[in-house]
Amino acid sequence: MADRPTLEETIALLEATLEATHDGIVVVDLNRRVILHNKQYLKMFGLTADDVERGGVDGLIETLSPQLVDLEAVLLSSRAIWSDPSTEVIDVLRFKDGRIYQRYTAPHRVNSTIVGRFASFRDIGESVRAAEAIEQHRAFLEKAQEVAHIGSWVAELDDTDALGWSAETHRIFGVPLGQFKGTSEAFFGFVHEEDREGVRRASMVAAASDGPYEVEHRIVRADGSVRWVQEKADVVRDATGRATRMVGTVQDITDRRQLEDQLRQSQKMEAIGRLAGGIAHDLNNALTAIAGYAELALGEVPPGHAARADVEEIRKGAERAGSVTRQLLAFSRKQLLEPRLFNLNDTVVNIARLLTRLLGHDVQVETKLAATLPDVLGDPGQVEQAIINLAVNARDAMPSGGRVTLTTSVDDVDDTFARRHVPMTPGKYVALRVADTGHGMTRETQARVFEPFFTTKEIGKGTGLGLSMVYGTLKQIGGFIFVDSEVDRGTTFRLYFPPAADRPAATPSDGAPAPEAATVRQGHETLLIVEDEDSVRNLVASALRNDGYTLLLATSAEEALRLDEQHTGPIDLLLTDAIMPGKSGIELAAAMAARRPALPVIIMSGYTEETLTGAPLDKPISLLQKPFTPRELRRRIRDMLDR
Repeated sequence: MADRPTLEETIALLEATLEATHDGIVVVDLNRRVILHNKQYLKMFGLTADDVERGGVDGLIETLSPQLVDLEAVLLSSRAIWSDPSTEVIDVLRFKDGRIYQRYTAPHRVNSTIVGRFASFRDIGESVRAAEAIEQHRAFLEKAQEVAHIGSWVAELDDTDALGWSAETHRIFGVPLGQFKGTSEAFFGFVHEEDREGVRRASMVAAASDGPYEVEHRIVRADGSVRWVQEKADVVRDATGRATRMVGTVQDITDRRQLEDQLRQSQKMEAIGRLAGGIAHDLNNALTAIAGYAELALGEVPPGHAARADVEEIRKGAERAGSVTRQLLAFSRKQLLEPRLFNLNDTVVNIARLLTRLLGHDVQVETKLAATLPDVLGDPGQVEQAIINLAVNARDAMPSGGRVTLTTSVDDVDDTFARRHVPMTPGKYVALRVADTGHGMTRETQARVFEPFFTTKEIGKGTGLGLSMVYGTLKQIGGFIFVDSEVDRGTTFRLYFPPAADRPAATPSDGAPAPEAATVRQGHETLLIVEDEDSVRNLVASALRNDGYTLLLATSAEEALRLDEQHTGPIDLLLTDAIMPGKSGIELAAAMAARRPALPVIIMSGYTEETLTGAPLDKPISLLQKPFTPRELRRRIRDMLDR
């Protein structure tokens, strides 16, 4: 058996161990005198052996106090230590120069008797600063996620099913911190039931292959609201290629999808509008011929003739079809308007009286008018018709009665609102809200409510053109219309009109029919008639054949210019279609102006996409809207010639 070390050897071993440790060690007696310390302790506090032995604990505190960051906390801790010598304390000393020491102090016992205190000091500055840097980085990352509205998550692909969310992910899902159960199954509880299987399949495919995980789906937040989110993730694999976890992001894209839906809806409405305008244009040509020849036939069929009633029905049918084309033109924003400055408050007051009688006794009509409103520039008749259409729809949504409220205001539309209501632009608008207390609409219905011929009414109860005409009326005068509705919570249509400010009132179009005249006198002038549609051109020729005019007929602008060159006599009036293959009617009129200054011009048009404003024409000009009758054609020609 080896000899046991002597006491001196044991003491030497302990002293060597004490000096070898990286911690600062100090032992004091109950009188607060230092009886033992190591060199590391002196080095850590910048002291000498004399400083320690001479001043004791109180001297050390006095020496170090100016260097400590939180002196009060250190003094409080020291008082607790000496008030009960048996107390064990772990605390942290922070110095103004950046040093950070962890202090552990405990009673020093000899044979179970407390004879003093033992304390060790460990330099933890580097680890604390690293932890603080990590915490700061984490805080910055959390803030960046909050600013970007992008959350993060980590899913463990093992038996634990663990899933961790960042603070922003909690906000996106509407779950307070600490209340998420932290499992993938808990997450799937928030996924919309119609999207749940697709999200599961996408995550399984990503984990089983090297393909990306990127999916858009709906979630049902803790408050019951439905939002759209986009998730992206990478799969982390171990050395064997086994998927161990997924690290991903989640972003609320509800607003973006709404903007995309609005943009698609706007583009669809524009496409439908162009289609509707083209259909109405072609239909107007056909109706011009039908109504015109019917009128000519009525002039040849004596009263009492068996065929007269049939011809009358043909004429009435053409007129009814003409009203449909006008509604299509209203939707496509190509109908003839008579714009002028008017005050929306006056229009609402006037129309409210009519609505009270029109909607019935069980529908209450209320008005809430702004004190003052800027004037708007538009056709007040069309605006009144738009309000009537909205009110009639509201009545149909309230079969048991209810309330329709018309509210006017001046709204300042900011960038945020405009971005959510494409294609609206920021600025000041005169606003009208038409709200009802009816059964409301689903989101699917709201998406199609302004489309021509779309209706939720029974067959025979509506054409589906009313709201499309309202849409077109607003768009044509530079305004906007939006709908807000929830099932069983009523509907509000919001109409926005650009204020006219100091813009001058526009003069009414001279395309409006003139008062009825008993007779139109015969003529002797030469008329150049240009129309590419055979039926319309032949109708015009038939209507004017017996009125004494000399008629020059052309099927295009190019043919008309050749006729003009060949014709040696005067040409007293140009009657031309607005839109033709090749040169348009406006271009033809401009070309004729160089040859025959001050030549009167009548433009025939099914719609007014080609505006006459700014046309290089220094001569009398009039717009004749299709469909027209031979009687109106004769009157308009005679009126232009007699000017």
